Amino acid sequence: MGKTYERITDRLRAFIEAQPVFFTATAPLAGDGTVNLSPKGLTGSLAVLDEMTVAYLDFAGSNAETIAHLRENGRITLMWCAFQGPPNIVRVHGRGEPVFRDDPRWAGLITRFPAIDTGPHGLRAIIVVHAELIRDTCGFAVPLMSYDTDRDLHAKRFAREDDESLGDYFARKEHIATSIDGLPGLPLPLPPTPPGA
Repeated sequence: MGKTYERITDRLRAFIEAQPVFFTATAPLAGDGTVNLSPKGLTGSLAVLDEMTVAYLDFAGSNAETIAHLRENGRITLMWCAFQGPPNIVRVHGRGEPVFRDDPRWAGLITRFPAIDTGPHGLRAIIVVHAELIRDTCGFAVPLMSYDTDRDLHAKRFAREDDESLGDYFARKEHIATSIDGLPGLPLPLPPTPPGA
């Protein structure tokens, strides 16, 4: 019942952009390393850049497992499930990379997320994923659930942080500079927010 696509079609793009939550999965190269699976949300924090590229905003608050794994080996899978409407699951398997604030690509990438106020969330990176395999499957066993609204807790928590205090927060928090398995994570000190961002 699954189908493989050569690119992110208009139909797949519409489906991806309509979902209020998606999931990311990464793993280190070590066979006994910690596999990481993370839910992602916040309306406007994901963008389909083109037929083969997706990007999402990486915010403060969690560990840096995804960043660490991408820095080590680049492997990532993104998954979207239809919790409303016709059943469907879309996966993009590919290679990802974290783009940090001091990267020359930052200024152009951040403009792809006009629907979200990135400031209050402690934005630390933009994750860019280049698709290598795009598939959808039926999703018959995924439950029907209703979406109410985004939570405002994350913005409230990080609205009081500036670059300096956010850097201090990251320095004190376990598994930010290094992952659970000891891989390099978020480069610290965090580069300053570019002017106008």
